[in-house]
Amino acid sequence: MESTVAMGNGKQTARRLGLRGLVLGFVLGVLALLVCGCGANGWAHPGETSAEVHRRHKRVMTLNQQEMLADIDRILGLDEPSRLTELRIP
Repeated sequence: MESTVAMGNGKQTARRLGLRGLVLGFVLGVLALLVCGCGANGWAHPGETSAEVHRRHKRVMTLNQQEMLADIDRILGLDEPSRLTELRIP
């Protein structure tokens, strides 16, 4: 008994697999660059010592914490004096 389904062209299948492999390789390459962070950390400060890196990270964390607390104070209304009375409090 013969099959009624036509066989696919082998060259087209190979081309599709090659294109898929190329796209997959490109996506994996981009992901590898993003994970490694080759531009962000490695080349930004080439002559920086580990102590300088530690100080910079500590400074950034301190500034982030200060900004977060300022935002919380603003949300809770603690950043400005209340204007509920016209009388001045000494």
